[in-house]
Amino acid sequence: MSAAMRSRTPDRLCAEAVELARQAADDAVGAEIVGAHLGAQADADRVVTHTFECLDAAYRGWHWAVTVARAPRAKNVTLDEVVLLPGQDAVLAPQWVPWSERLRPGDLGPGDLLPTGADDLRLEPGWTGEDEPAPNSAVALAAEEDVVVADTGVQPAPARAEIGAVAEELGMGRPRVLSRFGLHLAADRWETAYGPQTPMAQAAPAHCSSCGFLVPIGGSLGQAFGICGNEFGPADGQVVSLAYGCGGHSEAAVLPAPPVPSELILDELKVEPLQLHPDRSSGSVEPDAPAEELGHS
Repeated sequence: MSAAMRSRTPDRLCAEAVELARQAADDAVGAEIVGAHLGAQADADRVVTHTFECLDAAYRGWHWAVTVARAPRAKNVTLDEVVLLPGQDAVLAPQWVPWSERLRPGDLGPGDLLPTGADDLRLEPGWTGEDEPAPNSAVALAAEEDVVVADTGVQPAPARAEIGAVAEELGMGRPRVLSRFGLHLAADRWETAYGPQTPMAQAAPAHCSSCGFLVPIGGSLGQAFGICGNEFGPADGQVVSLAYGCGGHSEAAVLPAPPVPSELILDELKVEPLQLHPDRSSGSVEPDAPAEELGHS
């Protein structure tokens, strides 16, 4: 229906109200940024929109749209609205993207809060002690190891307080923990930054798995990652893949022990003559100068 309305002939009185539309645009935004009349278009019965060129340099390709209308059987044309609309060549702002999709690593600063959604796929509910642990969970398995076997049979499992202590030791006493999806995402990031495919690892003499500076980490990620503790290495304090490596490997180039110099030997029994008196003719020192001439020129 809208296409049919726009294809119809504009109302004659509304189409002729160019000066009314221009005056409305001048009053709204100023005559200095309202340019030439570009045309008129019928929006509905007795409703016409006049367009004017926008002379504002900040809105290249935009135009002013002034809509006028008249009532049935009325001859007076009235103003509806004045708006600024973009054209085909208009400079438009980029499409809005939610902040959660714009956020990049390193954007979080002091005092900033980064909320996580309740349905974040990287997280899953943890065990906080409010519910009984699952039979095959790490908490239940750790508790079963403490069961005491007596002559009469198996003792009851530890109390809830003791299970809670085990859960806290395992790092499970939190509302949410990393899900398997979150673990894979973290592993992919760490592999990209400090993994075996990096140029540093490709040129390394050995892997981090055999380096003495590697600090092991717990959990399932500890089977493939650790923390570099070499202050001179490129990944000091960073989580590195066990297949990563650098030139700072503890066993790659062990310095040899410095040579120990021999002790200084002094012969205090042998006397070596010291020539002190110079020869007047040649300037050399006479080897057998009398002792009483010492000190005389």
